[in-house]
Amino acid sequence: MFTENKTTELKREYVDDIKNTAIAFANCDGGTLYVGIEDDGTVRGVDDADGTMLRVTNAIRDAVRPDLTMFLECRCETMEGKPVICVRVQRGTARPYYLHSKGIRPEGVFVRQGASTVPASEAAILDMIKETSGDSYEAARSLEQRLTFEQASAFFRSRNVAFGPSQMRTLHLIGPDGTYTNLAFLLSDQCNHTVKLAVFEGSKKSVFKDRQELTGSLLQQLEDAYGYIDRFNRTRAEFSGLDRVDIRDYPPEAVREALLNALVHRDYAFSGPTLISIFEDRIEFVTIGGLARGIGLEDIRLGVSVLRNPDLANIFYRLRLIEAYGTGILRIHECYAGAAVQPAIEATDHAFKITLPNLNFSREAENTPPARPATSLGKREARVQKVIGLCRENGWVVRKDVEAALGVSQATAILLLREMTRDGLLEKQGTAKNLRYYLAEM
Repeated sequence: MFTENKTTELKREYVDDIKNTAIAFANCDGGTLYVGIEDDGTVRGVDDADGTMLRVTNAIRDAVRPDLTMFLECRCETMEGKPVICVRVQRGTARPYYLHSKGIRPEGVFVRQGASTVPASEAAILDMIKETSGDSYEAARSLEQRLTFEQASAFFRSRNVAFGPSQMRTLHLIGPDGTYTNLAFLLSDQCNHTVKLAVFEGSKKSVFKDRQELTGSLLQQLEDAYGYIDRFNRTRAEFSGLDRVDIRDYPPEAVREALLNALVHRDYAFSGPTLISIFEDRIEFVTIGGLARGIGLEDIRLGVSVLRNPDLANIFYRLRLIEAYGTGILRIHECYAGAAVQPAIEATDHAFKITLPNLNFSREAENTPPARPATSLGKREARVQKVIGLCRENGWVVRKDVEAALGVSQATAILLLREMTRDGLLEKQGTAKNLRYYLAEM
């Protein structure tokens, strides 16, 4: 007498959900499906054995991904004088197996629960992916298989690099089982990992001036992020004799390297965005994912590079975005050689931050007398009293009023107003162009 259990399924006749059971067996411990036997174990047989076997094998071959046929044996056995189709399914090596029409989602992935075939939970799906793909996020199969690559294709074309099915396999966007990997997901139009950019008033995250969130292919995000930063990377003109010298707030090459580092080395197993914050005096690039195991900050500064995403780095290398592995941090520091301020690198267990100082802001600050030394204390107090007098006379002041009244540069006015606010002498109201300073209530 046949009974259903975790590895045995009985079907009176061919039904469409036979492929679901095959998927469940392949995702668990294997099993045998009998067509032509009632649920109570009564042998009924099938009318057309050859036709039924053909329907079963075709349904599984056409509907299930990855290909399950190598783990499948379908044959006709005679039981009690009647033909019964016996479908044996082994545990697969490329789990999770799923319905091609549904994708790697609970409605497309099935497992055995006792004698029943049920949808797998998301946690179970992720466990199967990790078990069969290892710890590499890039190499694991993407949960989303309906991917398009319009943005990536355009980027590859712009750099005269081929991007067809054969290249996608070579670059590991398509795995050995013919499915898209997470690396393909990162380059696809459907990529849900984002870059968030924000411009702040002053040097604190208190007042937004502008913000934007980038989505889509990482290649498109790279291009859009650089363009956004470039909009706020001002140029200051200085004269050396008769020659005019244009100086950007941030060396473009340093911005480029910091941005590439943020996208190539982040840990995409986490869903949080890459954060780029632009302040008056600096830009901060914050990336999810700390340093690789066994690597310290001093190693990074020396040019040691342990790639978290080697296949993604290889694609950026082929696109000539990266010239050589491990040189990005060194190139950033070279851009600031001889400058009064230097880039800063910080890392925690789960985050990495590169800070690029504003060269023009630091140059302006160099020309500003120190605020607190005893030798200039009298001059500073005179300026403070002048600002207080302006506030009492007009009710409030703005930065330009201070510049005109004191005959100082924009940087000096900003520093003075910031210190008076910090010391409790002034209060800020409004934002951006409408920012005003009022006397604090004592």
